[in-house]
Amino acid sequence: MEIQVTGKNGKYTVVDKNGKLLYNVRKKGFGAKFNLMDINNYNLYTLVQTGSSKSPTFTIILNDNVFMVMQCTSLYLDPSFKVRHKTMNFEINSKNRKDFEIILDGKKVGSIQTLVAVTGDLQYHVEIENTAFDDYIPLFAVAIDRAFGEMNK
Repeated sequence: MEIQVTGKNGKYTVVDKNGKLLYNVRKKGFGAKFNLMDINNYNLYTLVQTGSSKSPTFTIILNDNVFMVMQCTSLYLDPSFKVRHKTMNFEINSKNRKDFEIILDGKKVGSIQTLVAVTGDLQYHVEIENTAFDDYIPLFAVAIDRAFGEMNK
């Protein structure tokens, strides 16, 4: 599965490789809450930044319950996230804050590349195995943007 996550002014759009709109991610109110919505504007997940900018931590919420916790383990040397869920563990690792590997339970299942558009906005190209894809995957790119976006511009 290949998707493109493009952010602008606190909003993100998620399209497939053919340019078909799959999801919208919109900032909710004040603070750092982002709702992932399908094309029918049904709220699927909410991403909440719970840590500081020096130690970013994110919580993914499903039906008002914590679904996953994303902990940034390093901002500068080997930038990475550890993502914990009850039954699975992701690692999102990089060497340069731009190209990330998605590792699920010790096995590489995908990647996230940071691209700079002509306008200077950041875009994230996500490739992931179909068996590992779920609706929350675009939120990984949003978390990377929130944690590393200003450094990558």
